[in-house]
Amino acid sequence: MKKSDLTFSAVLVPLDYLMIILAGIGAYYLRYEKWIQDIRPVVFDLDFFQYFNYIWLIAIGWIIIFAIAGLYKIKNSRKIFDEISKIFLACSTGVLAIIVGAFFSRELFNSRFILLVAWVLSFIFVIFGRLIIRGIQKILYLKNIGTHKIVLIGDDNSTKDIAKEIYKNKKLGYQIIARLNNLENGNFDKLIQIYKTKGIDEIVQADTNLSRKENLSLLDFADENHIVFKYAADFFQTQSSNMDFYTLAGVPIIEVKRTKLDGWGKILKRIFDIFFSFIFLIILSPLFLIFILIIKIDSKGNIFYESKRISAKNKRIKIWKFRSMIQNAEKMKNKLLKNNEREDGPLFKMENDPRVTRVGKFMRKWSVDELPQFWNVLKGELSLVGPRPHEPNEIAQYEKHHKKLLNIKPGVTGLAQVSGRSDLEFEEEVKLDTFYIENWTPWLDLIILIKTPWVVLLRKGVS
Repeated sequence: MKKSDLTFSAVLVPLDYLMIILAGIGAYYLRYEKWIQDIRPVVFDLDFFQYFNYIWLIAIGWIIIFAIAGLYKIKNSRKIFDEISKIFLACSTGVLAIIVGAFFSRELFNSRFILLVAWVLSFIFVIFGRLIIRGIQKILYLKNIGTHKIVLIGDDNSTKDIAKEIYKNKKLGYQIIARLNNLENGNFDKLIQIYKTKGIDEIVQADTNLSRKENLSLLDFADENHIVFKYAADFFQTQSSNMDFYTLAGVPIIEVKRTKLDGWGKILKRIFDIFFSFIFLIILSPLFLIFILIIKIDSKGNIFYESKRISAKNKRIKIWKFRSMIQNAEKMKNKLLKNNEREDGPLFKMENDPRVTRVGKFMRKWSVDELPQFWNVLKGELSLVGPRPHEPNEIAQYEKHHKKLLNIKPGVTGLAQVSGRSDLEFEEEVKLDTFYIENWTPWLDLIILIKTPWVVLLRKGVS
């Protein structure tokens, strides 16, 4: 583990503690602001020093909650959306603990305003503090300070993609000091020489076609020299990561589970879908009315477009979109298939599709055409998060491993969409969706939902 990672992780503890205390102090003084008192006068007497004696003790308890939530795990690349969701959960748990404490000791806190504002401010302040640390760390990365020196092994497309991303984005904190195609033709000796002269923090084996013998040699070398070893999972490993172990007649049995979305997982996801789709439909209703009017004015045809798709277990469903194409667009598709710009997989993509209306181009650019699908979610035909809903003729071209995507309901958004949208090759999209199916959690759904508007606003990979 690099000293820089340890340092930045250690700094977070006193910083979070300070931010929690500042949130508590800010909530106290905000309660006594004149404009707040004009709305709701203060009817209690809470001395600041007595209050502060509670705050510094409570802050220690919150730091313990933060630690349990995994906010101090030492990683060089914590994802911001994952971190924000954990901070929200930890702050909410901390407030809940105070509420429980206040129930048994009424003199602890007798201001709901202070409690509510302290919760909001703690969430904001802790995120703010961590963003500052992230910013400092990334500035240092740009100067090659604290970066992880890695040797990249492989010569396939995955290796090239990883190298391209690291060279392009120095803020990731990686520095490629050498690239080796394999361990043949004296390359293993080169690896040893690189370690002795430059030092190696990580070996990243990105080629899934490398031989078992070479992989074991790399692993042994990394273990012997205390180097972090990482490797790209092949497709079988991606599929079989979700396993359960038990014994039958004394024989160890491993079950490759289809998805965590069985049993209670399925119930939790449905509750999540109902709640958020209902909220989104209410919030977005004014926008619905505006686009209904614009679509009607722009071109002839229905306001909504009904599309036949395949859901879980090959169930046929009809999903709704705002119409973004001219009438009879489906009949024109066969003539346009020769212009398909997607080289792999069964999906059709054409950047300058002549069937798209003027309003349709705008709606597709900002994904407005997909908003009516929240109604499909509320009805239970779609999920908010899941694989892309594909058409029957596309499903007919699926290979066997693609059909794993039909284990769960398709989604309005998904891991593949927020990881590259239409820029992704079909096989990459399948891998991401397979990973989602096998590693689903409610928090993963929440993170994807939070990331989706950012991806749309940045217009990343919009088709």
